[in-house]
This record gives sequence, structure tokens and C-alpha cells, in this order.
Amino acid sequence: MVWFLGLGIIGAALLALSLVFDGVLEGVLDGLGGGLDGVLSLPVITGFLSALGFTGAIVTGTTGAGTGIATGAGAVAGGAVGWVAWRFGRALLHDGAPAPRGEDLTGTSGSVITAIPADGYGEVLLHLAGQPVKYAARAASPVARGTEVWVESLLSATSVTVRPVER
Repeated sequence: MVWFLGLGIIGAALLALSLVFDGVLEGVLDGLGGGLDGVLSLPVITGFLSALGFTGAIVTGTTGAGTGIATGAGAVAGGAVGWVAWRFGRALLHDGAPAPRGEDLTGTSGSVITAIPADGYGEVLLHLAGQPVKYAARAASPVARGTEVWVESLLSATSVTVRPVER
């Protein structure tokens, strides 16, 4: 039973370390995959180890069964937990939607919330991935508050060049 608890604790500790160090330990297993695409990832392995250890300890402690039966039950539980971790990881990493970038703002419309002077910056409210985002904005000519504008280019991560929409 002590060995099973040790496996469970080691698996849980490795999982905690992988979460704290966010990918640093993941590189240790890079060469082992052989095209298995995440099957040998750290969350899958630590989930398997933890479930194997804790299930084995529970089976041994509650039923008094031998090590072989406890190991078999733990392996089944570990396989199930590893499979769930693998599927969950694939769903998170391969959702198919690219992350929005600032360059995606070019050509979008927004409204001026702080007037833009001819020689300085004002503020515009734009929508990036459906979320309202406030950017500093420059324009070739002064633009009044409330005017609808188009984004011409991205100046930096927090500023854009705009022009008024002509109707």
C-alpha cells in the first residue's frame, strides 16, 4: 500500500510542478513521443501515475486484495484518467481558432471616445475578437469625439492610425 501511495503522491507532485513551471518540464519528454501527439505528455503521465497509485492504495486498503489485483485496478483507472487528460489537452490546444492579434484590427471600424487632435493622440474604442478595446489613435486631420473611424494601420501594440468614415 505504501508503494501505491508513493506513486500517487509522486504523480500529483509532478503535476503540480508542471503547472507551476508551465512547460519547463514538458521538454524532458519531447524525444519519447515518436509521433504519439501528446499521449506521452506530462499531464497524461502524471494523471496515469496518480490514478494508478491512489486507486491501488484504495483497493489494497479496502478489500485486502493482493498487489496484482490492486495494480490491475490502478492501471485501468490510470488509463481512464490519462485518456481524459489527453482528450482535454487536445481540445484545449487544437480548438482551431487562432488567437487575435493587433494586426487583425486593420480595416475595422470603431468610434472616437477622446477627440483626436491634428498633432497628437486621442482614443478610439475598437472591437478585437468581440471584446471592446481602447487604443490610442492618431489621424491625419482632427477628429471629433463620437465620430466613426476606420483603422488604417497599427502603430504599436497600443496605438493605431485611423481615418473618419465617409458616408
